[in-house]
Amino acid sequence: MNGIINVNKPPGITSHDVVYRLRKILNIKKIGHTGTLDPDAEGVLPMCVGKGTKIADELTAKEKQYLAELTLGITTDTQDISGEIIKTRAVTASREEIENAVMSFTGEIEQIPPMYSAIKVNGRKLYELAREGKTVEMPPRSVTVYNIEIMDIDTVNNKVSLLVDCSKGTYIRTLCNDIGEKLGCGGVMSKLKRTRSGDFRIEDSYTLEQIEEMAKKGDFSFLKSIDSALSKYEKVVLADKNAKRLCHGVKIKIAGIPDGTIFRVYDEQKTFLALCKADGNQVEILRAFFGEDPK
Repeated sequence: MNGIINVNKPPGITSHDVVYRLRKILNIKKIGHTGTLDPDAEGVLPMCVGKGTKIADELTAKEKQYLAELTLGITTDTQDISGEIIKTRAVTASREEIENAVMSFTGEIEQIPPMYSAIKVNGRKLYELAREGKTVEMPPRSVTVYNIEIMDIDTVNNKVSLLVDCSKGTYIRTLCNDIGEKLGCGGVMSKLKRTRSGDFRIEDSYTLEQIEEMAKKGDFSFLKSIDSALSKYEKVVLADKNAKRLCHGVKIKIAGIPDGTIFRVYDEQKTFLALCKADGNQVEILRAFFGEDPK
């Protein structure tokens, strides 16, 4: 069993919990996710199954879209509403000042990753160190916020609803915290839903309950092919002779493809074999998908 599943993660469980549940449902060990979602967050979490795990890094690197709720006037140790409150402050900013502060965080920005995150330092996750009361000075990281759409500003309850398009590695919790600090009142992320990860959208996602029910009926239509997630790359069909040579590690040549081009390779039966790169006139295999399926 190989492919990609667009899972709609519910709030209240970890991304690893989703992996565990899918392993039981599909009876396969080789499963991995493509970008952690916080336990309180929900939404799109593409899962790689079997040979699909070979493109996990590529899918993780895709841009993301989030629907977030920012609550102003509160600062917590985790930068979200579930953390311990450090400080509360009055919110005096006008609607215009809130809009200006929010929009100032578009483009390439610097973020200091929160202590309560899965980033590893000397083999230890930051949140593990934070729970021990330890603090690690983290250098700022450059991330890109491509667009922020302000969906709503509730000045009565001090809540701001944001639709954020951003690069891999962007912490929405930190974005909410930094907006609050710019306004002088503090802020926390009070809700988060990932609505898109690359080409995977929430309207096309499946809940774990739906996946389990479909699998029981022998319906695996929720499992998308690996090559469908690589559709941006050109498709090249090899004659069976060359396809066999490629699969046996023999260097083959393909004319007419510019040097450095990455492309998908198929045999004459339309079986997806590999993601390759043109190296001069020869073909370099970047990721192979032929051979025995992983367990």
